[in-house]
Amino acid sequence: MSEWLILAAVVAYVVCLKCIYYRYRRSLREPFEHVMNVLQSGERNGGDIKALIVTAHPDDECMFFGPTIIRLVEFKVNVHLMCLSQGDYYHQGAQRKQELYDSCAKLGIPSSRITIINHKKLPDDPKVEWSISLAASIIAKHLEAHSVNMVLTFDGRGVSGHANHISIYKAVRHLVYTDQVPNDCCFLSLVTVGLLRKYVSFMELPFSWLLPSSLCCMIGSDGYSQCKAAMLCHRTQLVWFRYLYVTFSRYMYINTFQMIPQAPKCHKMY
Repeated sequence: MSEWLILAAVVAYVVCLKCIYYRYRRSLREPFEHVMNVLQSGERNGGDIKALIVTAHPDDECMFFGPTIIRLVEFKVNVHLMCLSQGDYYHQGAQRKQELYDSCAKLGIPSSRITIINHKKLPDDPKVEWSISLAASIIAKHLEAHSVNMVLTFDGRGVSGHANHISIYKAVRHLVYTDQVPNDCCFLSLVTVGLLRKYVSFMELPFSWLLPSSLCCMIGSDGYSQCKAAMLCHRTQLVWFRYLYVTFSRYMYINTFQMIPQAPKCHKMY
């Protein structure tokens, strides 16, 4: 009897998974329309959005933000990538820089929209917390120069807990809280999930779908293959556990974001 119950539960879960996926396929524009509403314009289309993905190292773009980039590119959004280091922890910076260009080509980001920062005070090091003011200054200049109106980056836990990831979130949050950003720009942080949810692959989909989020970007088997192809461009990083990550990480299938709210403005009365 118990075996039949287990089988029934598995079948019900698979059916639920398929229903959610097809429901998602029928409403692909919903999350994007939410962001467009945040940008305070009902007339915008994808081509009017300039989205900036801010990462710390080459390979972050496909390991953590792959589904988002693929979905935005599908909607013809002008996707830009800023990577705040060359990934020179093992003195492979020049090679990793080229790997990043190759990966972005697979994801649909042209080289003209890629900015790689090589600053001695922003080293690739999991033990180093970057200067918040320096990182914030670099990001702010890029926002102004490229008229960015949508920024996506890590949250306060940085997905993997990497100090460089967390520093980027703190830098972006500093810009937002101190009102040093354009009025029409929205800021989103990639939700860090627990270890169990992180490594159950696409089976995590129902949880991400049902839990509240500001933006949800999901890809199917074709998108996953595209994301995997991008990751395989990072040859210097393909140690054995990276293959496990590519196979089992939910971040290869789905990204969920929360808004980084702006601090309330103070209005002076005279």
